[in-house]
Amino acid sequence: MITHRITFENNAGDKLSARLDLPLSGKPMAFALFAHCFTCSKNYKSVTNISRALCGRGIAVFRFDFTGLGESGGDFADTNFSSNVEDLVAAANFLGTHHQAPKILVGHSLGGAAILQAASRIPSAVAVATIAAPSDPRHLKKVLRDAADVIEKSGEAVVVLAGRSFRIKKQFLDDLERSRMQEHIGNLGKALLIFHSPSDNIVGIENAQEIFVAARHPKSFVSLDRADHLLGDENDSCYVGEVVAAWGRKYVDYPDGADRGEKGEVIVRTEQERYRTEIAAGVHQMTADEPLSVGGTDKGGSPYQYLLAGLGACTSITLRMYADRKEWPLHEIIVRLSHEKIHAADCEQCETQVGKIDVIEREIQVGGPLDNDQRARLLEIADKCPVHRTLHSEVVVRTRLRADSENAS
Repeated sequence: MITHRITFENNAGDKLSARLDLPLSGKPMAFALFAHCFTCSKNYKSVTNISRALCGRGIAVFRFDFTGLGESGGDFADTNFSSNVEDLVAAANFLGTHHQAPKILVGHSLGGAAILQAASRIPSAVAVATIAAPSDPRHLKKVLRDAADVIEKSGEAVVVLAGRSFRIKKQFLDDLERSRMQEHIGNLGKALLIFHSPSDNIVGIENAQEIFVAARHPKSFVSLDRADHLLGDENDSCYVGEVVAAWGRKYVDYPDGADRGEKGEVIVRTEQERYRTEIAAGVHQMTADEPLSVGGTDKGGSPYQYLLAGLGACTSITLRMYADRKEWPLHEIIVRLSHEKIHAADCEQCETQVGKIDVIEREIQVGGPLDNDQRARLLEIADKCPVHRTLHSEVVVRTRLRADSENAS
């Protein structure tokens, strides 16, 4: 994904720090607005993983730090649940003015509760997803425990949550009491997807049940089995992102031609996570990587595996086209490929005799009542597939540095 750092103002004039994550093509099919958890920030690892998964499906993500948190301005002690909701509305308005109004809303923990309240004031949104969200923001008072009593008596207190200190005033707790959560959930008027872990020891699973019962259809629930509240396991946050992306497609009307990119263009981006590489071929997203044994993260196929995939797909499609034109009873084609480098001296039929050469083994299995002549002809046609011919012809690769390459962050 391509990330742009953005600053926007909330209704109080505070400057809030945000990131806009875009698909590699830079042409998203829709925009999502993300609300992080109470002790998190826009840069929290699970937030980044969810955003990357959505971008991989062509959905841009706008994530920001609430007032007084992370890199955003303002004093956290002067904020409350209602101001968080206001920040979300301001973020949605910013998106609508400068990009495209969000169609998908995603919120984690207390951010999920805030998303449920803000949704009625974001008319562009058609789908809402919550992750480990409390059914009532007043649940936070239980998390604060003894500190809540101190705040009630003294007017404020410094509370340590997840290793970070927060100065919380009594007005924060008072505001939680006025949240009217059940009313907002019942009148949501948008598709709702609820994620929750049965083993969440911060916000119990009963909260998901209460949200589900209060909401009207369409509504769905996904159990995050064995996940912790903050989605510390990368697999859990990546899973959430993939599910939200797939689910959101049912409710979002994507504009024609969005995220298609230039005709035939493939975009490849490698960030700092070792060799993990994102690939966009029009609307189709893939991941390339290297095995753990050579320092990669093994999150996708290697470049040579994609080369073999291209040759295999071209071979199979070419045979399908030929058999269809001939009206032959070819039921299926299976192509198996492997690649290795060998010493040229070990290849008797090769012209090159010095150094190493690339050898691709291709085995084709065809199904159907074909006679021997038809099978032999299909073997000949396999060598005529365009990718095969490209590999055997002179190839010119013209490379240049793009002038705006330094703008990506």
